[in-house]
Amino acid sequence: MGWPVMHSRSPALHNYFFKQYQLAGTYVPLAIPPERLEPALRALAPLGFAGCNLTIPHKERALAIVDEVDDSARRIGAISCVVVRPDGSLWGTNNDIHGFARNILQQHPGWRADAGPAVIIGAGGGARAVVYSLVERGAREIRLANRTRERADTLAREFGPSVIPLDWDDRHHALDGAALLVNTTSQGMVGQPPLDLRLDLLPSTALVVDIVYIPLETPLLTAARRRGNATIDGLGMLLHQAGIAWRLWFGLDPEVTPELRATIEATLPRRAVSEVGDPESGSGIGEPGSGTNPERSNPESRIPNPDR
Repeated sequence: MGWPVMHSRSPALHNYFFKQYQLAGTYVPLAIPPERLEPALRALAPLGFAGCNLTIPHKERALAIVDEVDDSARRIGAISCVVVRPDGSLWGTNNDIHGFARNILQQHPGWRADAGPAVIIGAGGGARAVVYSLVERGAREIRLANRTRERADTLAREFGPSVIPLDWDDRHHALDGAALLVNTTSQGMVGQPPLDLRLDLLPSTALVVDIVYIPLETPLLTAARRRGNATIDGLGMLLHQAGIAWRLWFGLDPEVTPELRATIEATLPRRAVSEVGDPESGSGIGEPGSGTNPERSNPESRIPNPDR
């Protein structure tokens, strides 16, 4: 469920799983305006849904609608997945926190959150999930830069002393000595300007992650790759959180395979048609927003086999 929602690749992803497991069901996008979110969620059980995914602008609002929320989603302040229980009640969780870490570990099995300072750009829902994941995995220093300093301060208060809020003007210098850089904003996505960030001080050993997956290679990732940094796009995060949802909905544990990734990659642009700014330096005219990428959190619900 989302508003808008038709841009999402989640139907292709989840219907791949339906075909793989030979289940008589389908996953459909539901375009739900904000004022209709509560009746839409309450309709899931009587209509035979096993659950749904949520994307902007519904992740925060759903907290007050579902019957029960797990601790991780409540602390993050956002729900990405809803499960319809046998009695028709709704349970909410956030799969983004696990999708983020699994995406990195699949490509870099030796990665450790405590390997060195992490720099997070943005302070919205995506940032909250990333910060939660890093703190959970033992990160000792998380430098958080957002255009609105107050939002960064709020995250620091909620997640503890390892999170250090920074003024927006300090974002470039925050990269000095960093082991990880994560863009959690929509900057760099198709239709958005690139992230305004100079990479001069970023060590070449740092891992650079962008949770955007349309395009697969954002200007930030292009700049980082050209200077020798290892990079990870946002598609894997989408794929891994989908697998977690299937365990919750159906008790199945689909793998994120090269074939699955290739299937979804084939539907995506490799790079943005036009890039604003200088990809060599990673600079542009963009500014980070405060929410998750509207292309990645995948708003759809799935209609399962009514006999299950």
